[in-house]
Amino acid sequence: MSGKKFGIFSVPVIVAALGYFVDIYDLLLFTIVREPSLQGIGVVLTDKAQVIAASTRIINWQMVGLLIGGVIWGTIGDKKGRLSVLFGSIALYSIANFLTGYVQTVDQYAWARFVAGVGLAGELGAGITLVSELLPKEKRGVGTSLVAGIGLFGAVFAYFIYKGTNDWRLCYKIGGGLGIVLLLLRISVAESGMFHQVKQQVGVQRGNFLMFFTNKKRFKKYFLAILIGLPTWYVIGILVNLSNRFAGELYGENHVESGRAIMYAYVGIAVGDILIGLVSQYFKSRKKALLCFFVLCMFSLVLFFSAFNNNDTRMYAICAMLGFSTGFWAIFITMGAEQFGTNLRATAATTIPNMVRGALPLINLMFLDLFQKTWGWGLIQSGIITGVVVMSITIVAFYFTEETFHKDLNYVETEYPLTP
Repeated sequence: MSGKKFGIFSVPVIVAALGYFVDIYDLLLFTIVREPSLQGIGVVLTDKAQVIAASTRIINWQMVGLLIGGVIWGTIGDKKGRLSVLFGSIALYSIANFLTGYVQTVDQYAWARFVAGVGLAGELGAGITLVSELLPKEKRGVGTSLVAGIGLFGAVFAYFIYKGTNDWRLCYKIGGGLGIVLLLLRISVAESGMFHQVKQQVGVQRGNFLMFFTNKKRFKKYFLAILIGLPTWYVIGILVNLSNRFAGELYGENHVESGRAIMYAYVGIAVGDILIGLVSQYFKSRKKALLCFFVLCMFSLVLFFSAFNNNDTRMYAICAMLGFSTGFWAIFITMGAEQFGTNLRATAATTIPNMVRGALPLINLMFLDLFQKTWGWGLIQSGIITGVVVMSITIVAFYFTEETFHKDLNYVETEYPLTP
């Protein structure tokens, strides 16, 4: 089956985009309905310590689920096929979302989000891998950008669904229903021809996660692929998520809603993800497109912490700009998929974004525990230094990352011991 038979608006691209739409809806829903859902299971909102403890536990369990699920689904994607992941993962997180609509305690909520996290981990990586392999190389960057760009509007949809229903339990049930509808749409999607070819080859190791660590060159590529994605979760997980607190430090009294700020940021991310595919196409380079967005991200960070950010309107606008500047999620994952052979591609594309998501607790550890609690720095200073550290690591990783725009993906990785 030739990838040249498929265009950027073909069924696999559209269904993958809708899959990521549902994925992001479910992934961000807890952030949007956090306070009413915690209140609904008996958490006292006036007790800040209790709220922080409960919300941290729930989101941490979801992130652990994403990390574990990334390895599980990535391995299945290379062993059993990309479609196996797309069917299995969405079935799992659809069930988990229905169950979340009935939770009564923090423990039940945490376990439900853990199971959802395991399911959600497989969606984007398998979709990006399938689209990358089905589309010709000159179109795959635009195709994967459309998948991510359309999919990221799921966060906006989640925000307006909650505002329209004002019922957090119903929002989770709607997410489960969307997953079931998507499951039916997936029946018409074809498996990757490259995967079929590798499956027929004798002696090829497929989906062996440990192969990323048995060769220095392969490990370096894998590690760098993770590091170039760090700014996304620094921006969303710290700056946008705590935008009301930063607003208080920057200009005092404010009425910033973190859920609304996240919505604006994800509109920006979605637009950026669609545009970066076209920029990459224009330059015939993934790295040049990525560099443009990194520069814009650094400019937006300066603007965020500057005196210009002095009212709610500007805070929301800058959050949207920050979101747009980190709209390189699709290209970042595409580059991860393009750097590895067909027998490890789904494992790479699935685990890399979930490793980045899993890095958020480490970034938070630096931002909160090291800079604020241990060193006694304020919110603004800690935010700036954390940003400098994250962007410095990312730029160095970017410099050593290989260009993959013209790379032929029809090859396999060989298993051999740790060598230069």
